[in-house]
Amino acid sequence: MLLCLAGLAGCQRSGSFFGEAGSELDTADFGNSTMNNTMLQSGERDYAVNLNQRFTAQVPTTVNFAFNSSVLDGAAQRALAQQADWIRQFPEVRFRVYGHTDLVGSDAYNKALGLRRAQAVVAFLTSQGISRSRLEAMVSYGETRPLVYVQTEDVRNRRTVTEVSGFVRNNPTVMNGKYAEIVFRDYVASAQWMQLSGATGGAAAAAGVGGGG
Repeated sequence: MLLCLAGLAGCQRSGSFFGEAGSELDTADFGNSTMNNTMLQSGERDYAVNLNQRFTAQVPTTVNFAFNSSVLDGAAQRALAQQADWIRQFPEVRFRVYGHTDLVGSDAYNKALGLRRAQAVVAFLTSQGISRSRLEAMVSYGETRPLVYVQTEDVRNRRTVTEVSGFVRNNPTVMNGKYAEIVFRDYVASAQWMQLSGATGGAAAAAGVGGGG
């Protein structure tokens, strides 16, 4: 049954060139095949996918950037503060941040720019009290996964996406296999993120210098 569900998730993801990176658990590169096999055997992957769907539904998982910049503006910081609030309530869970750019500029420059954007998000989340060890990896897709396929500047493509990537192995709840307890835990939205409404980016990375989007 678990293999069928995983296969269905794979079908939904395949062929979705324009789909958001955070819409499903990532299955690409850097050794994920072994991790996914282990997760499938324990049922963990299905729980991670379900939890990522909750995360996506309950808080904004995407933040946008100005052209050729990795600076987090006020709107981005408010969204990330909501993310941090959610992440704090699920200490058993690991997350991954994906960086993206628009199609203006070279592939190499935009891959570096996407990474700087991911790094800015991770820096902000850690400044909100999230352990760096739970922010598993920063991945840059550069310009290769646009939401809108246009050769001009487009803010919708200049973004990062945060998603659930798995579980903290040494957490007692995870070690006892109580995944359902994590997935179905109530999320209590906090008003704390509203305090950042006038912030301008103290934890943000500086804008990139060059010619990318």
